[in-house]
Amino acid sequence: MNALGAKGRVEKLRRPRRDGELVVLGVSHHSAPVELRERITVAPEHVGAAALRMRETLRAREVVVLSTCNRLEVIAITELADPLEAFANELSRSHDLPRLGLDHHLYLHRGRAALRHLFRVASSLDSMVLGEPQILGQIKKQFRQAAAAAAAAGGLKRCFDRAFRVGKRVRTETAIGQLGVSVASTAVELATRIFDDLAEKTVMLVGAGEMAELAARHFRRAGAHGLIVVNRSFERAVELSRVFGGTPVPLERIEPYLHMADIVVGSVGGAGWILGPAHFTEALRLRRRRPMFLIDLGVPRNFDPAVNELEGVYLYDMDDLDRVAQEHREQRSGEARKAEVIVEEEVERYFRQLSDGEVTPTIVALRDKAERIRQAEVERALHSLPDADEASRAVLDAMSNAIVNKLLHGPLVALKELAREEAAVVEEAAEMVRRLFALEGETPLLPTALVEGEDDEGG
Repeated sequence: MNALGAKGRVEKLRRPRRDGELVVLGVSHHSAPVELRERITVAPEHVGAAALRMRETLRAREVVVLSTCNRLEVIAITELADPLEAFANELSRSHDLPRLGLDHHLYLHRGRAALRHLFRVASSLDSMVLGEPQILGQIKKQFRQAAAAAAAAGGLKRCFDRAFRVGKRVRTETAIGQLGVSVASTAVELATRIFDDLAEKTVMLVGAGEMAELAARHFRRAGAHGLIVVNRSFERAVELSRVFGGTPVPLERIEPYLHMADIVVGSVGGAGWILGPAHFTEALRLRRRRPMFLIDLGVPRNFDPAVNELEGVYLYDMDDLDRVAQEHREQRSGEARKAEVIVEEEVERYFRQLSDGEVTPTIVALRDKAERIRQAEVERALHSLPDADEASRAVLDAMSNAIVNKLLHGPLVALKELAREEAAVVEEAAEMVRRLFALEGETPLLPTALVEGEDDEGG
């Protein structure tokens, strides 16, 4: 069966490298609605275990699982010819999803395209809100979890270290971070479209994590007057309320306070529906039908979509915020283009270093073998010429050097040019040269230069 890319695009299967090929398999806000994304999300505390399961599913050497409110991606080094099929089957099995039609929402990137995608994600170029700052921290945290679970090590570490560095470079060398807005700030902008003035409005935060804190900060800046912080952990609700001058409420006591809120923001991760039509029907009655604006930032969603059927309730979820965020992308397109250039430079740089590492040992071995043969044949010729003087020796040496250099010039130039190709192509070409010239088992006269460059540095 052929592997399917985003929106059902067919990708040609090919033989991966012997030590595995870098692939990215995923579902994101680009390819699937929130209804599907919320069903496959992985709780933060389970990311390491999920990476181990995926490593077994994909028969992979290394795996990292990246799960955020807008994407579930598996970054792996695998020898599997059709990893997307295995990925789709695992999603269907573990999340009780119908297998039919699932491929339409999945995507697969291989080799260079996989590395480019990872760099773009780390640079927030693939985010719902272009330039948002949270994604790089999320990637770092979830890579550490995969490494702690022994699901990821040296190969992916080099890729992720470079991705972290690319993300930092993009934020340093472009203004994409300065122009970027967060999901939380986009939510505030959406609220101002419903309510012209937030000065007299009360905001209820359901959840007290990082997203809720960002939302609190942006709503305060926009002039929101009242703030109610609802959370399972009452201590955390107290802590956040103290920072922003709000009222803390334990989650089980939310109903008596719900009618006080003009704006309700849900950001509880992994919880599912917390509030439904019955809660808001009573709240609207106590509010004497004054409208309520709901922003659901949770994946899975925190509010039952059926509340949108109630008159006076305006419910927006992550997909709605995506449509608002698109309006900002045009003004940031110039900086985004600069960032894309940086990403492309870094992809080329990484693969050039990787390919040099494949080609260099073959070049060294080929030159060494030719030099051994040349020296042996010169010595044999000199034995046949016992009266040869130093000048004759020099002529023989120069002539043999010239012959060897001319013969090797074409193969060596071709190998160096191949270093710009995909790593799998480079490896196959280098292997063919080693077989043609019987280079296996050769002991080089010169040290082999393994070009790792900055791949061994931290990110």
